[in-house]
Formats: sequence, C-alpha cells, structure tokens
Amino acid sequence: MRSLISRALLLALAFGLFFMPCEAQVISGYSELSDSDVMKTLKSHVSYLASDELGGRKAGSEGEKAAAEYVRDVFREYGVDLLSGDDGDVFGVAQQNGDTLTSRNVVGFVQGYDRAMYDKYIVIGARLDNIGTNILTVDGKPQRQIFNGANGNASGLAVMLELARMISSNAIMFRRSVLFIAFGASEQTFAGAWYFLNRSFGDAGKIDAMIDLDMLGTGSKGFYAYTSSNADMNMILSNVSNELQPVLPKVTAEEPYPSDNRAFYSKEIPSVMFTTGKYPEHGTVKDVESIIEYEPMERELEYVYNFTRYISNVENPPLFRQDKVLPKSTDKLYDYADCDKRPSFMGSADPKAFLLKWVYQYLKYPKAAVSNGIQGRVIVEFVVSKDGNVTDVRVARSADQLLDDEAVRVVKASPKWKPGQVKGMKVNTIMSVAVDFRLSKKGKFGIKK
Repeated sequence: MRSLISRALLLALAFGLFFMPCEAQVISGYSELSDSDVMKTLKSHVSYLASDELGGRKAGSEGEKAAAEYVRDVFREYGVDLLSGDDGDVFGVAQQNGDTLTSRNVVGFVQGYDRAMYDKYIVIGARLDNIGTNILTVDGKPQRQIFNGANGNASGLAVMLELARMISSNAIMFRRSVLFIAFGASEQTFAGAWYFLNRSFGDAGKIDAMIDLDMLGTGSKGFYAYTSSNADMNMILSNVSNELQPVLPKVTAEEPYPSDNRAFYSKEIPSVMFTTGKYPEHGTVKDVESIIEYEPMERELEYVYNFTRYISNVENPPLFRQDKVLPKSTDKLYDYADCDKRPSFMGSADPKAFLLKWVYQYLKYPKAAVSNGIQGRVIVEFVVSKDGNVTDVRVARSADQLLDDEAVRVVKASPKWKPGQVKGMKVNTIMSVAVDFRLSKKGKFGIKK
C-alpha cells in the first residue's frame, strides 16, 4: 500500500499538482517499511556514493571515477541521454608540484519539447568530489580516515539523479532542454564547472539559468535558496513558492558555501543554489550517512522539480543584469523586496490590493478565450518608476497569448503608484503580479476578495 501511495504522489507531481507546504522535520528511527519508494532510492544513491568503498571521492582518485561511473549508469537507467562518453568528459588540472590531476564531468541531457526553445538550456549541477582520505598517526600507528561526504555532496548528487528521472519521464512538460551535470574536481576551485563552460560545451551562451544542488541532507536545519540577490531569480522563487508546495526555501542573501554556481555567475548566467545550509559535520569524518534526513530530502526534491519546470517554461528567461530591463535609464533598478518602503497602490503596499482595486475591476475576459475554455495564470512583471508611473510591462510567465495581451493591457493602464524608497530616496522598482483567469458557471474570474 505504501508503494502504491508513493507512486500516486509521483504521478500527481508529474501532472503539475502541488502539495501543501509544511515545515521540514526530522523523524528519527523510521523503519524501511515506512520509507517511500523515493526515499529508498535516495538512500540507495547516498549509501553508495558515501561508502568507504569510494574513499571520500577525492578529485582525481579512483573513488571519484567510480562515483562518475555510477552517475553515468543511473542516467542510462533513467533514459537520460549522455553528452559525455563512457569515461565522462575528462579534463586535467595542473598541480603546484607539476603533476596533472585527471578528473571528469558526467553530463546528461533531456531535450525540451518546444521547437522555439529546445536549443535553450537549464543546467542542474551537483558536486561530484569530496575531500578523500587522510592518514592520522594514533599511538605511533597510522590510521586511515575517510571523509565520506554523505551530505557534502552525496545528498546533492542523489537529488540530481532523481530529478533526472522525473524530468526524463515528463519531458513533454519542459519547453527548454535540461542538462544534468556531476561536476568533477569541484574542490579544485570549481574546475569541472569552469571546464564545462569554457572548454567542453559550445552553447554556454544559450544557458538561461543554472540550479546548483549542494548539501541537501540536513533539512531539519532549514532549506535555503541563494541567488546572489538576482531580482529575476528571486521573483521566480516567489512565484513558485506562492503555489502549494511540500516545503518552501528561505531566500538568503548570504552565500552558505562557495559552490559551482560561482563559475556560472562569472559567466553572467543567473543561478540559484539550493542547500540545507551549514552543519557541524561539514568537512569532517563525521559526515556519514547516519546524519542524512531523507524525508526532508524528498520534499526538497519535489520543490526543485516544480521550480525547474517553472523556469524551463517561462517565456522570458531571467536576466543577469536588471539594467537590461531599462536600457535607456542610468538609474539603478531595485527589487520590490529590497525597498525600505515598498511601492504602494491606493494606500497599500500589498500587490494584492493592486489586483483587487484595479486589475480585476477592468480586466475583460477575451471572448475567444471563453469560447475555447482557455484559463490560466499570467505573471506580469513591470517597473514602478520613481515618479510613480508603471513602465516596462512584460509577461514573465505566459498562459496564452489572448490572456497575456489582456493582462498586459490592464497593467499598462494603471494609475500612478506611490514609488518605492531606499534610504529615503525614491527609486525605480521592479515587481510582478499573478493575474488569474478562471472560468466559472457565473462567468466570474480572478482571485477571491
């Protein structure tokens, strides 16, 4: 029965149904019989990748190579196409002693369904390597220590592998193509990520966003999203989190750990790092499988799947530099959430007031959309300028061209707002609203008051 329920939940997730948000909790002592199929699979991945057999997966070691082969074999089992060969995408890293460290990336690929977008990419990456081993002398005798790296980063690799399975099984739901990369030699200044972007992948300029999965195994301590304060990525996180989700990440302005997303940031590719944050066993021999919390990991997996599907399907990709939204202006553009005083409409800084008092008062459901039963949610992004005018209105997430056009028309016609302020100065502020078109027997639509 437990197995049937788990499969039903996965089918619901695949068809776009979201789960109720809940706090991440550790349930200790649960038995194998209480595990969902997904948790069992996550356990299987972590158990092997963090096993003594792999010796801590040090970059360039046989353990790292074995981990790469494991990722390769799982990709094949899950029907994910390989862009790297049987041995992975091999590269060398020069060492200070003159030697060359040989490492490898493993790259999987799921093609998007939209002919207009399948040559654009979302990258999902996870660090492959860890610290390795160390010889410690105790009472005059050498003892081998293994830095298993269960949370750093067998947990992130496990989540990436299960994302690959889910996305491969539901590729028809993804407009853009998705690349899955296990980065080798990440501990060597993110060498695998750098090599992928600068040497091995010729279409790096077509990567619209990067999702970094690093240390996702201690969910009771929190679940975080780090975007380097990118306004568009923050907006997408907010929009995804506004839907019913199994768990919600906290957006953090402080980088939890240096990770492979830095290489993408240096290429001006918008990125987000998902992590469960700092934990006391990090970088020690105590980072073993027993500290991993699989129930929160399953909820994190579901959230990241929903996030990936959303960002794969947006009409306009996130921008790395927000000044591209206002090409004729030299004024800095602030995110709505970063304002000391947020823009307000008719006395309220809650965007819902704008929807209730303006948008749904003047929105007209297109007759052709009614006739064809077209419904959906349009995410409209716009700028409230420092003089209070609404400018640069665009569709950030499309529902249908008829609905898109009507939502943009009404938002463009908005009366003046009271502009946002930062340190007492009026500023240009970028923000977004979700405009719902919902048909009913009474012919009404929009959100409930």
